[in-house]
Amino acid sequence: MTSETVLDTADNAAAVPQTLPLDGVTVVDFTQVFMGPSCTQLLGDFGADVIKVERPVSGDTSRNSLPDRDGQDNPIFLSINRNKRGMSIDTKSEEGREVLRSIISGADVVVSNFRAGVMERMGFGYEEMKALNPRLIWASGTGFGTSGPYSTLGGQDVINQAYSGVMWRRSSDDDPLTVYPTTLCDYTTGMHLFQGILLALRSRDETGEGQKVEVTMYDSMLHMQMQEASMQLNRGFEVNWGRMPLTGVFSTTDSAVCFVGGLATDPLKRISSALGLDEDLTLRPEFATQEKQVENRAALQSIFAERLATNTTEHWTTRLEQQGVLSAPVRTLAETLEDEQTAVNQMIIEAKHPTAGAFRMLNAPIRLSNTPATVRRVAPRLGEHNDEILKENGFDEEAISRLHDLGVLK
Repeated sequence: MTSETVLDTADNAAAVPQTLPLDGVTVVDFTQVFMGPSCTQLLGDFGADVIKVERPVSGDTSRNSLPDRDGQDNPIFLSINRNKRGMSIDTKSEEGREVLRSIISGADVVVSNFRAGVMERMGFGYEEMKALNPRLIWASGTGFGTSGPYSTLGGQDVINQAYSGVMWRRSSDDDPLTVYPTTLCDYTTGMHLFQGILLALRSRDETGEGQKVEVTMYDSMLHMQMQEASMQLNRGFEVNWGRMPLTGVFSTTDSAVCFVGGLATDPLKRISSALGLDEDLTLRPEFATQEKQVENRAALQSIFAERLATNTTEHWTTRLEQQGVLSAPVRTLAETLEDEQTAVNQMIIEAKHPTAGAFRMLNAPIRLSNTPATVRRVAPRLGEHNDEILKENGFDEEAISRLHDLGVLK
């Protein structure tokens, strides 16, 4: 079952609340790929005017990350760049940099997710921008930070999975080390960047002054592991939630089921009953206590696996739930997108793009009762709003024409 909110951004004004939380906030967005754009899209969803700055011709890297029939306006790019206006401008030219300085002088936020030092080399570092606009919030997401032994390394998602310890933790030593297949580091860091910008805006309301906001993928991944890190630092013990003896993922006759037994009272007794075993496994000495279950986890889970392989996922989730054991079918993304809960939560919306046509994407996950997220415009075509933005910032037709002739705007 699916249900989409259909949006035609040409006449969607009636569906937009009169005021949104970030109305009046102008964001100059240098970000690309996923970490930064996921942050700035949420800023746009809640009302900010986000001006996306892209390099000429090729644009944001995500415009070309996968071959697609719609080329640069592919679903990857469209999914994380709605509610933004697009500028394609040559930042290597002094004329291009001067145009951006003019826009930034009246902006509220500048956001980037380049390697440390790139914004400074471009002439848009914090100190320069603070001198230009003392109210400016200068926000940066990097891989590792601006100092230290890793500061010059590329801040890529998979690389930070490896450096942060996340990749090492597996449910079993027999499992191969592998890449987490969703952009865990990018998304988490993007949300921390979003939060940092909101905090800085709130602070500016009180002080009138802007400030620097910095987040790193490395720190975000460490912070995600705050429970595990605390145990390691204070007890010298590695917590691995995937190795809990009564938690696991098991194949069934038609797919797979997972369950979490540790949150129930007498969990192993309940699991034994749900699986229709001939005995209560808690009566066995090797499984009688939690310590014994941890010690003999492999033997215990082999019993679960053998039994669960005899029937369907639906059969086992029903029986486990009847015994008060949390369980779920292991779904594909395609199945989840078709799920009734996805429709009820209005997590899929549809919009119309001038070149890509109708396309579907995920809604913002944050719900506000009075000022909800809105989609007021689809992701921009490369350089789509060059002239519009320049006119708003005091450039006349002659000046804009000159910039085109010089190749600054492309």
